[in-house]
Amino acid sequence: MKKVVETVLAGTLIAGGVGMASALSGASPAHPQQQPVKNIVLVHGAFADGTCWAKVIPILESRGFHVVAVQNPLTSLSDDANATRRIIAMQDGPVILVGHSWGGAVITEAGDDPKVVGLVYVAAWMPEIGNSANQTSEPFGPTPVVKQIKVDAQHFASLSEEGVINDFAQGLPMAERRLVLAVQGQIYGPMFDDKLTHAAWKSKPSWHVIAMNDRTLSPAMEEDGAKRSGGVAVRLPTCHVAMLQEPQKVADLITEAAKGAAKAAAAQATK
Repeated sequence: MKKVVETVLAGTLIAGGVGMASALSGASPAHPQQQPVKNIVLVHGAFADGTCWAKVIPILESRGFHVVAVQNPLTSLSDDANATRRIIAMQDGPVILVGHSWGGAVITEAGDDPKVVGLVYVAAWMPEIGNSANQTSEPFGPTPVVKQIKVDAQHFASLSEEGVINDFAQGLPMAERRLVLAVQGQIYGPMFDDKLTHAAWKSKPSWHVIAMNDRTLSPAMEEDGAKRSGGVAVRLPTCHVAMLQEPQKVADLITEAAKGAAKAAAAQATK
């Protein structure tokens, strides 16, 4: 019995000595493991559908990401945000949420989901709580595409051929511009006046593509969004559909966001 007690005491003292040595040497306990972000959810904008991500998706998938493009109904902010939330719910881990154009308003509203760890705005709106997309644009004046919007008797809007070719997708080869024209989705015009009830960028890190040759949204407005959020901004000499004109660079920023969001989450976990 005496030997058993001596053995236990010796083990306790050794363990205590190791702990004391660690404390005296300044060694800190192991940090929580950094969980990689593998899920990318892409949200298209108005006058478009999920095919606008067709060039970015294979690049991201080749890097090991799991990528899903939301197909927005384009009928209201609430409808589009709920469509996005359903896709987020299907993912098996943390998510980077990416929005183009109107999709920026959608990810601002839906990005409060706890699975979302980072936001990427691609030539996009980034409204404040209580503001609409239209209110966000107003201080920067109308852009050339505004004159090319056609609205029917049911208040659904589409872009004219000239609008798509010259003011929406003007940086693409003509065959690709015509494809954008062919797949554009009708949108319910009044949704641009829907006011946001969440602003995910206030609590989550963000990355921004500023399309310097944008004739659909104001580049100055895009710059303002990046500044307000304190996000990382990349300026590209592209038209509004930056992800079709410079897919590699847009994919690079999304990849950077996935890495940066993982680091930020790990740092937060140590606080």
